[in-house]
Amino acid sequence: MKILVAPSILSADFSRLAEDIRKVQAAGADLLHVDVMDGHFVPNITIGPAVVKDIRKVTSLALDVHLMIEDPLKFADAFVQAGSDMLTVHIETVTIAELKLLRRKLAAAGVKLGISLNPPTAFNRVKPALPLVDFVLVMSVNPGFGGQEFIPGAIDKIRRVREVFKGDIAVDGGINAQTGAQVVGAGANILAAGSYIFKAKSYSAAIRSLKCAANR
Repeated sequence: MKILVAPSILSADFSRLAEDIRKVQAAGADLLHVDVMDGHFVPNITIGPAVVKDIRKVTSLALDVHLMIEDPLKFADAFVQAGSDMLTVHIETVTIAELKLLRRKLAAAGVKLGISLNPPTAFNRVKPALPLVDFVLVMSVNPGFGGQEFIPGAIDKIRRVREVFKGDIAVDGGINAQTGAQVVGAGANILAAGSYIFKAKSYSAAIRSLKCAANR
């Protein structure tokens, strides 16, 4: 599968967010990863639909909006209307019945549905959701803050997902050239990277290094 790089704007400079987004698009980004946090499901608060709507105005890249929030169904419509192309919810926050409802809503709007699971969450918890989603996001850090170190246990979880799932597998947390190669080797094909890209001197060099490492 083609390896895609998704810069995570959580690590961007929000005082010049539009500029940073345009730069990573020009540097070869394939899509944007947008972390939405509510201060309840995770210990941090980030952005809401209004910011996603403004991001939509400045880029043609697909927006993967990652809902790290307690009640994703309550806010899904607002994020779809804001311009999300992909919506990721956590298995820890939804039932299978709610996921089925969300799938119908998103399919009608032409938006892809993803399911994510945190490092402590066992693979078996997410397995019943796999037939309902377009992609899986494996968290390789405990969500809430950028700049954390990669948790190696994510590699085995990616392998287990890939054994039974033919769609896209994304990984988020501690991704760099080294860990990117490891997760691709395990079966992932979308690399969400924040600090590694936005703290680099050259966005294009950082993105290229992820794709080259993945190819190796």
